[in-house]
Amino acid sequence: MNKILAIENKRYIYLFPLFVILFLLSGIGNLFVGAIDISVPDFFKIITGTISDQAPESYILLKIRIPRIIASLIGGGFLAVSGLLMQVCFRNPIVGPYILGISSGATLTVGIVMLSSFSLGFAGISPYMTVFASFAGALGVMIIIVTVASRMKSVISLLLIGIMMGYIAGAITNILIAFANKEKIKGFILWGNGSFSGFSWNEIQILLIIGFIILFIIYLLSKPLNAFLLGEDYAQSMGVNIRFFRLLVITLACAMASLVTAFAGPIGFVGMAVPHMSRILFKTQDNRILIPACIVLGGIIGSICDLIARTAFAPAELPLSSITAIFGAPIIISLLIRRRYKL
Repeated sequence: MNKILAIENKRYIYLFPLFVILFLLSGIGNLFVGAIDISVPDFFKIITGTISDQAPESYILLKIRIPRIIASLIGGGFLAVSGLLMQVCFRNPIVGPYILGISSGATLTVGIVMLSSFSLGFAGISPYMTVFASFAGALGVMIIIVTVASRMKSVISLLLIGIMMGYIAGAITNILIAFANKEKIKGFILWGNGSFSGFSWNEIQILLIIGFIILFIIYLLSKPLNAFLLGEDYAQSMGVNIRFFRLLVITLACAMASLVTAFAGPIGFVGMAVPHMSRILFKTQDNRILIPACIVLGGIIGSICDLIARTAFAPAELPLSSITAIFGAPIIISLLIRRRYKL
């Protein structure tokens, strides 16, 4: 056992710094690529204030690209951690925010806010309102799934319930669209395609502050999560309150997924595929390693997919959820074909 841990730790020591460098390079590379190229000298002139803030290059870099890059790096990592928590909690390798209907639940409640005059007491559609609505929808769907699935021991039943909840939430959302006005429909459809574009610095601030508080709590739960992997009986023998712990993990996973969904729209497959990539690359099930690995790998994948979405057919922008699906689906299919994991 000690030998195995030594190999894992050694692999972690070499691999993690490499992926941190790739994480930073993927963000830096995105700064200079786009419909309008910004050279390295111009970048430093903008940062130092040599070029006026009113110049088009300054506006594009400071108001559009940098917030978008931060959102793609952080958002991808948050979705990956959310998927990791769900896979540990349900001990199921193919669950994730998108598959279990959590993203659909968040989409429904955000749709209620965006497509109707229901404002939750806020004046206009504020970032706080969309975050609250997204979290309420995600948690509501998750509670329904857990309640129903607790009476069924089959993993397939859990997946089917999640898929059905996604269909129900999608059907209600479509009904809302049918009665909404055109301007609201246009904004909601653009949001529903998934994109890290349009992030303001205020939204970035909310994403970072709330997200890192949740991440800190999640990392403190690394050891109980490891115990949970060995079975509920073992975790209980280690002093873990199973019912409270499961509810806490589900709440944190929903909070992470809904935080990203509120601003960027529903983005699939990152939460499902990246935890598998982390396990394979680092050859470990230790959540003390997997949580930071998912943050870094998720950020890399989110940044690369966002770059492809905005540059592949520029000036047209592709839906980010389509790019992540093209990337993530083959990974899941290959894992199932190789029978690395059993349902």
